[in-house]
Amino acid sequence: MAVKDSKGPVKRLVEFIMPPNSRGMCRTREKQLFILALGTISFLCFGSIWFLPEKQGPGGKVKVVRDKLQEQVENLILPPPPQDLGGEVNINPNIRHGVIDKPDPHKLEEKAHLDAQIELDEEIKRIRKNQEQQVLAKPNFDKEKDSKKSSSTAPEALDNKFAKPDKKPDADAPVSNNGPKIQGGEDPDSTAKERRDHVKGMMKHAWDNYVTYAWGKNELRPVSKRGHSASIFGSSSMGATIVDSMDTLFIMGMTEDFEKGKEWISNNLDMNQMGGDVSVFETNIRYVGGLLTAYAFTGDEMFKQKATHICDKLLPAFDTPTGIPYALVNMRAGSAKNFGWASGGSSILSEFGTLHMEFAYLSDITGNPIYRKKVEKIREVISQVERPKKLYPNYLHPKTGKWGQQHTSVGALGDSFYEYLLKEWLRSGKRDSQAKKMFDEAATDIEEMLIQTSASGLTYIAEWKYGRLEHKMDHLACFAGGMYGLAATEEKDANSERWMEIAKGITNTCHESYDRTDTKLGPEAFRFSEAVEARALKQNERYYILRPETVESYFLMWRLTKDQKYRDWGWEMVQALDNTCKVDGGYSGVRNVYQVGGNKDDVQQSFFLAETLKYLYLLFSDDDLVGLDEWVFNTEAHPLPIKGANTFYRPHSEL
Repeated sequence: MAVKDSKGPVKRLVEFIMPPNSRGMCRTREKQLFILALGTISFLCFGSIWFLPEKQGPGGKVKVVRDKLQEQVENLILPPPPQDLGGEVNINPNIRHGVIDKPDPHKLEEKAHLDAQIELDEEIKRIRKNQEQQVLAKPNFDKEKDSKKSSSTAPEALDNKFAKPDKKPDADAPVSNNGPKIQGGEDPDSTAKERRDHVKGMMKHAWDNYVTYAWGKNELRPVSKRGHSASIFGSSSMGATIVDSMDTLFIMGMTEDFEKGKEWISNNLDMNQMGGDVSVFETNIRYVGGLLTAYAFTGDEMFKQKATHICDKLLPAFDTPTGIPYALVNMRAGSAKNFGWASGGSSILSEFGTLHMEFAYLSDITGNPIYRKKVEKIREVISQVERPKKLYPNYLHPKTGKWGQQHTSVGALGDSFYEYLLKEWLRSGKRDSQAKKMFDEAATDIEEMLIQTSASGLTYIAEWKYGRLEHKMDHLACFAGGMYGLAATEEKDANSERWMEIAKGITNTCHESYDRTDTKLGPEAFRFSEAVEARALKQNERYYILRPETVESYFLMWRLTKDQKYRDWGWEMVQALDNTCKVDGGYSGVRNVYQVGGNKDDVQQSFFLAETLKYLYLLFSDDDLVGLDEWVFNTEAHPLPIKGANTFYRPHSEL
C-alpha cells in the first residue's frame, strides 16, 4: 500500500535545493545567508522605485516610471516614418551645425570621392540636357508701393538706474516706452505690413501645432504630429522649442503664448532631470541664449536664475588641461567628453568658439566672474596657438592644445567662431579690443585664402582641406554675408568698402542657390565647377531643414543698405516655405529641394521659430524694432543688449 506524501510543496522545494543529507554542502548558517540575500534582492527590485526623483503633479514617483514606459511604447507602436530618400544618404537632418552623430570621415573618404565623381558626371549630363527647363521662372511679386526708407532711431542715452539684484523687477510690468523698442515697430509701408502679418501667421501655425502635439517635448514632428528629440538634447524632453521661441513670441506680441511658455519654464525646466550626453554648444545658444534674452526683455529674475542653473551644469565641460571645453556633458553625472570621430578626440572650433557672448553677459548680470573667466581662457589659448596657413583649423585638442586635421571652413565646424569675434566686440560696447583684432585678422585671411569668384561672377567661400581648396559652400556659411556687412558698417575703416562688396556678393550667391532649385529653397551645400554653379551635386547635400542663415543676411543687408531686393528675396522665401514646407501639423524640412512635392523629413526644428521666422518678421518691420544700435543677435537669433547703449542691459552693478 502506497504511503501518501505528507510534505507540502514549499518543504519539497527546499529539500530539492538543499537535500536533508547535505549537511556538508549547505549548513544552517548558509541557509540563513541565502534567505537574507534573496530578501535583499527583492527589496532592491521592488523598493528602488521610491528612490526615483520626485515628479511634480499627480502620480509622484510611480508616474516617472509610467511616463518613460509610455514614451517608449509610443515609439514602438508609432515609429518615425521611413526615410525614402531615393538613394543612399548619410545625413542627420536634426543638426544645427552639422556635427552630431557624424561617422568617421576617414572610413568613407575614398568611397565619397568615387561617388562624388560619378554623381558629378551624371549631374552635368542631366543639367546640359535640361538646362532650359530646370529653373522655374521667378514669381511675379508686387512691387513695394512705397520705397521710402525707414530710418533707425538715434541711440538712447544710457540710463544708469539699472535693476539691482536686491530688488526683484515686476515681471508683469509693461515694457517702458522710453526704453529700446522690442514690440510693435510696424513699417509705414502697407505692403511690408501685410507681409509681416503673414509671417506672424506662420509663427502662430508652427507654435500652435507644437503646443497641440508636442508640448514639453524638444521639437515637433509635424507630419506624424508627435514629439521629437534629436541627440543634441540628450535623452530627455526639456522643451527646447519653448525656450527657443520665447523672444520671438514676445517680439510678435503673442502675449498669451509667451506667458504659457514662461509658466512651463518656471515649473518644468530643470537640468537635474536631463539624461544622457547633451551638446554644450547647442544648450548654450538655444537655452542660455533664449533665457538671457527673455531676462533682458522682461527683467524677470526667474529667467536669469534658470540661465545660471544651466551654465553651472555646463561647467564640468571646461575641466580640461587647456581650458578648451569638451563638446558633450552629462549633467547628472557631471562628466564630459568629445565626439569620437572629431579628429582624434578634438574639440570643434564652432562649438568652443561660440560661448563668449552668453557667458560674458551672464557674469555681468549675476556678478559672478566664473563664466567670463572660462571663455576668456578659451580666447587666450586660441590667440596663442600658431595658425597654419594663417587660417584657423576646425579642430583643437583640449588636452594638448594643438590643432587637429587641416580643414578650415566658414560653414559647418567653423562658422559661428568668426561670428562671435565680431559680435562680442559689439556686445561689449566695442570695449573688447582683442575680439576685434582677432576678427579683423581672420576676416582678412578668409578674404585672401577662401573667398572665390566663379566664372559667371558669383562670390562664394570655399573650404581649405589638406592643402587645397574645395569649391563647396555650406548653407551655414550664408550668414557671412550679414557678418561682413555688419563689420563694414561698424568698423568704418579701410576694409569697409571692400567688405561691403563681399557681403553683397555672398548674399547674392546664397539667393542664387535658392533660385536655381525647383522649390526655391536652398540646399544644405552647393558647389562650383566649370559646368555647375551654386547647385548641390551630392544626394546628401540636397535637403533643406528650415535653416535661417540666408534670411539672416537678407535681414542685416536690408537694415544696412535699404536695398529693396533683400525684402523681395525674403518674400520669395516666405512663399517657398508655404508652398513646400507647410503641412497641417506645422512646417517640415524637405529631402530634395530640386523635387517639387518630394519627401518631408518630418521635423520642425526649434531654430525655425527662433531664427527663420524672427528674421523674416524683422525684415518687414521698422528699423527701431530690436535696433542694431542697441542689440546684437547670438547665433540662434536671440538678441543680447549692447553694453553701455541699452537700458535693458540690467547689470549686477553699474558698469
